Amino acid sequence: MTVDELLRNKLRKGTLHMTLIDPAKQEPSQAGSIVEEACRLGTDAIMVGGSTDVTQQNLDETVLAIKANVDVPVIYFPSGAHAISPHADAIYFMSMLNSRNLNMVMGEQVRGAPIVKMLKLEPLSMGYIIVAPGMKVGEVGQADVIPRDSPKTAVAYALAAQFLGMKYVYLEAGSGAPEPVPEEMIRAVRSAIDVPLLVGGGIRDAETAARVKAAGASIVVTGTVVEEGHSMSRLQGIIEAIHS
Repeated sequence: MTVDELLRNKLRKGTLHMTLIDPAKQEPSQAGSIVEEACRLGTDAIMVGGSTDVTQQNLDETVLAIKANVDVPVIYFPSGAHAISPHADAIYFMSMLNSRNLNMVMGEQVRGAPIVKMLKLEPLSMGYIIVAPGMKVGEVGQADVIPRDSPKTAVAYALAAQFLGMKYVYLEAGSGAPEPVPEEMIRAVRSAIDVPLLVGGGIRDAETAARVKAAGASIVVTGTVVEEGHSMSRLQGIIEAIHS
């Protein structure tokens, strides 16, 4: 079964949770321990990636450490074609649709496509949409962030992604964002598209996760909460809220 098939089978039963690990923010062994606990708590898949300082070495070592500890899908969440791990189960083959930099929209994808083909990685096509404040990913990606009071703009980007044939849409407020993507925006995008909707950024507690789920997220992504090693109780609350 492909990763795409596995995710879609699980989505038929309800909203999913994914844990995001940045390979530049902890040692591989620590990443393995974090995801082992996250999987014990019920996370459905692991995403590996970061906006800066991801290298082939720390990426490969982190993916291998994670896969040694868990059996859920490990999906690479790339920052560019400079580092692509053959050890991941799949890769989000994504375009940052609202970047001012054509390299983020299509250039890195053109460079990375032959590598993905050679490595026989499963590509999961995704429209990646950065919502204010955008944080580091918005800065690095040179994004014209979607204003928080403009759900119609987000809908237009999401529909464009779907009509271009992308299998997933991701609304991203940015790692460490003070607030998540607005619920009105999530609802508007969810009602407009037919593909799974990921939402990430600014989701640090169960109450917020429950609101994001209720607004229509198919998959809720959290990362910052697991970077704080003492926060596994909060992660448990988040996962329980998503799966309830």
